[in-house]
Amino acid sequence: MVVVMAPEATQEDVNAIVQLVQAAGGEAFVSRGVSRTIVGLVGDVDEFGALNLRSRAGVVDVVRISVPYKLVSREHHRNRSVIRVGGVPIGPDTMTVIAGPCAVETAEQTLTAARMAKAAGASLLRGGAFKPRTSPYAYQGLGEAGLKILAEVSAETGLPVVTEVIDPASVELVASYADMLQVGTRNMQNFALLQAVGSAAKPVLLKRGMSATVEEWLMAAEYIAQRGNLDIVLCERGIRTFETGTRNTLDISAVPVAQRLSHLPVIVDPSHSGGRRDLVVPLTRAAIAVGADGVIIDIHPEPKLALCDGDQALVDSDIRELASVAAHLPPLVGRTLPPPGPAQPGAGAAPARAATAVS
Repeated sequence: MVVVMAPEATQEDVNAIVQLVQAAGGEAFVSRGVSRTIVGLVGDVDEFGALNLRSRAGVVDVVRISVPYKLVSREHHRNRSVIRVGGVPIGPDTMTVIAGPCAVETAEQTLTAARMAKAAGASLLRGGAFKPRTSPYAYQGLGEAGLKILAEVSAETGLPVVTEVIDPASVELVASYADMLQVGTRNMQNFALLQAVGSAAKPVLLKRGMSATVEEWLMAAEYIAQRGNLDIVLCERGIRTFETGTRNTLDISAVPVAQRLSHLPVIVDPSHSGGRRDLVVPLTRAAIAVGADGVIIDIHPEPKLALCDGDQALVDSDIRELASVAAHLPPLVGRTLPPPGPAQPGAGAAPARAATAVS
C-alpha cells in the first residue's frame, strides 16, 4: 500500500502519516521525486484501512499495490516519469543520448571524448572514474582523480556527468562530483549500495544485471525508491546467453516490458550489449524504434589505445552517423533530442577539492 501526497503537502503532513502508521504497528518509507512524495507502507493492510488515511491533510490517494515493487510500479503512478539530470530530461517525450569514454584515462582524452559526444547529439557525459572489472589485473580507474577530471570537463562543455559508484563508502564522494550516480550490472543486487544511493540526493542510473529477470531489476529499483529516491532511470545493457557472436545479448523486448510495469524511464546501452563498434549504431536504431527513453554510448578518440573496452568505442568516423541517427529517428517515434544542459555551477563539480584537473 502507498500513500500519495499532494505537491503542496508539508513536511508536517508527511510526518503525521508516518506517525499514524508507526502507531498502528507498521513501517513507513518516504520517497521523494521531483514532483511528488510517496509514503510506502509495510504491515497489516486492514490496520491501515482503519486509519482513514485518505482524509488526512496533504493526502491525494491511498493505493493498494499487488506487485512487490510498489513504489516504482505503474499501478500507483499511471503516467510515466520524467527524470531530470542537471536540467536534462529523460522520459517519454525525449530520446536522451548519454555518451563519453567508458573509463577516464587523462584530462585530454576525456575532454576530446566529451566534445565528440556533444557533436553526436549527447546532452549528458558518461565516464568511469571507478571501474570494477572481471580481472583484478585490468584497469580499475583513477578514482577521485578521475572524478576531478569529469568535473572540469563538465564545466568546460556544459554536459552534466553520469558516473559509476561501486560501494556504499564511496557514495558521498562520487555524489559530490556527479550529477547522476550509476549502479553497474555487477552491483544491481548489491543491496547495501542500492540503499546508499537511495539516500543520496542525486538521480540514479540502474543497469540491469547480466543474469537478472525484469522483475529482479525492478525490485532492485525498489530498494533505491524505498530509501527516499524516486529519481531512477533503468538501463538495459544486454544479458548473458549462449550466444558468442556478441559480448552480451541485447534484450530489446525488456524496454517495453519494463515501461509497461514501471513508470521509470528505460534507456539502452548498445555499447556493452553488442561489445563491437560496428553494432553500436544499429542497436541504437533498434533502441529508438522500440521506444527507449535514451541510450548510453562509449566514445574514445583513440580506441586502439583505450585502457577499457576499446573494441566497442565509437571514433570520429562513427560520430556523423550517430549524430544523423539521433537527429532524424526520434521525431519519427514522437520524440525530441534534448539540448545539452547548461553548465551547472554546483553540479558536476565538487567544492574546492575538484579545482585542479589531473593530466
